[in-house]
Amino acid sequence: MTAPLTPPHQPSPNDPWQTPPYGGGPGGSHLAGTGYPNAPGEKGLAQELGQAAVVALLVTVLGAAFGLLWLWLAPRVPLISDSTAVFLNDSEGEEAIGADGTFVLLGLAFGAVSAALVFWFRRSGGIALVVGLAVGGLLGSLLAWRLGVALGPTSDVVAHARAVGKGVVFDAPLELRSKVALLAAPVGAMAVHLGLTGLFGPRDPEPEWGGFPGGPAPWPPAPGTPAAPGAPVDGRTPQGPAQP
Repeated sequence: MTAPLTPPHQPSPNDPWQTPPYGGGPGGSHLAGTGYPNAPGEKGLAQELGQAAVVALLVTVLGAAFGLLWLWLAPRVPLISDSTAVFLNDSEGEEAIGADGTFVLLGLAFGAVSAALVFWFRRSGGIALVVGLAVGGLLGSLLAWRLGVALGPTSDVVAHARAVGKGVVFDAPLELRSKVALLAAPVGAMAVHLGLTGLFGPRDPEPEWGGFPGGPAPWPPAPGTPAAPGAPVDGRTPQGPAQP
């Protein structure tokens, strides 16, 4: 006659250790990526995306100041007309490339200031925040370019030459010949933000080399090694001498 086999262990549906809610550990602490609307990971992602959108919008709006500075500081290209054609007043001048160089320098400064302000108000950073900063820098550069061209000298050179008259020097339209200059602001913003994060960003806590919760138990002493006073022996803690 044989003893009945022990039935396999069947977890209780009310046991939190066997059926963690929302796919996490005990108590349902890991909720990210589970599809639940109240999961902390999804709330954090939505918050980061919202902050990135705000940063991109603010940096884009600041591009208007960038455009006004470019309009003010960019060198002008002098033109002159003889009533039949329009010529450069100084054929050896470098004002044409000076406008592009001014835009690049202002773009780098614009990106650096934007990154410093974002880091000051949001020191923890994050990938979404950096992407918003780069997108805002690019859109702000586009706004600065179009605003500077619109507020600068008219693009109708023939009409302008007729209006000023023969032999009178006038300014050529403000142009950005190299469109690669539009990348100066986002590149400068990402570089400065990365440097500030590396120098002054929050640091991860150093790991402790001792025991940690949930870790493996310490190695038992070798056979024959005398136990330290007060150390547990065979799972039992020795009692001190009885008090009278």
